Amino acid sequence: MTPPHLTSSLLREAAVRHGFFGRAGGVSTGMFSSLNVGLGSSDAPSNAAENRNRCRAALGAGELLTLYQIHSADAVVVTDPWTGQGPRADGMATRLKGAALGVLAADCMPFLFVDAEAEIIGAAHAGWRGALAGVLESTIKAMTSIGARADRIVAAVGPCMRQRNFEVGLDVLAAFATKYPAAEQFFAAGASSEKRQLDLVGFGRSRLASAGVNLIDDVDVCTVEQAGRYFSYRASRRAGESDYGRNLSAISMAPSAGA
Repeated sequence: MTPPHLTSSLLREAAVRHGFFGRAGGVSTGMFSSLNVGLGSSDAPSNAAENRNRCRAALGAGELLTLYQIHSADAVVVTDPWTGQGPRADGMATRLKGAALGVLAADCMPFLFVDAEAEIIGAAHAGWRGALAGVLESTIKAMTSIGARADRIVAAVGPCMRQRNFEVGLDVLAAFATKYPAAEQFFAAGASSEKRQLDLVGFGRSRLASAGVNLIDDVDVCTVEQAGRYFSYRASRRAGESDYGRNLSAISMAPSAGA
């Protein structure tokens, strides 16, 4: 079975294989139903492995490379495939053909990138901590270090938690405003005077623009509101579940003809 997945119009125009996968099309059960790809979850490892294999096959990729994500600003250049969870980082870039770069998320932002002319792809996992630390800029830097150009890079952000559901405390507002005073524009009033609603996607787009990337697509899906279709950490916590599944967002540059 080929798992259903969303695609970005801008990435389709760049003729790059990619997909934003949700919950459907896998073999996991219970709270992980059904396409959980999280190797770090308490799901049966064989189920997560099969789900990952289905996503890899849907993209026509030879390998699916994901990271041991740590909510950091760290991004790596991928020169050789690996197995398992991979390096401790939250962004990556590569010239490898046929391998899919994947990031896992369950409310955080998954970003996919391509410079089609240079045939370089990238992917980043960005929660508020990683986005504030600079993981998006680090991923663009990793791409440009191997030949990409920021003004040619096309980006797309997948399903994630949106501002109307992203309530945070004043400590988060202070952390953003201390580092980037203009970031206050990405916070709206919350349910109480002690809360604010964070437009993390808007902040992410602004950080990419500061890095020279302006071609940015958004599939405009909220994982909290569509928790039946996408894994959501916040929705799982509200439901009293002990764990949660992870959605996969992945991108792959097809091998050249005759390769």
